[in-house]
Amino acid sequence: MKPRSLLLLRASLGLLMLLWGVDKLVNVEHGLAVSERFYLGAFSSAALLKAFGAAQIALGALVVVGAARRYAYPVLLAVTGATLLGVWRSVVDPLGWYLTGANVLFYPS
Repeated sequence: MKPRSLLLLRASLGLLMLLWGVDKLVNVEHGLAVSERFYLGAFSSAALLKAFGAAQIALGALVVVGAARRYAYPVLLAVTGATLLGVWRSVVDPLGWYLTGANVLFYPS
């Protein structure tokens, strides 16, 4: 049971990284909007977003196949931790009953 659970966790987190990386490469405008809305415009450069997208694709692929775990997992933790900081309102109050700016779509992440 444990190996299967870890495989599913690794695959889901890696695929999430892959999807967000592809989104940054294919739809740069969406990445810019996300940066403006959730990260105070800190990453609002098309070239920077494309570089982040390529890095996310590489990281997602490493996580999915289980390669370079010693390096990939801490980087994955840092990226998902930064994402959590950006969308914390949606995690704490997904329905927006108490905090403004919450979005129920971010709750699962």
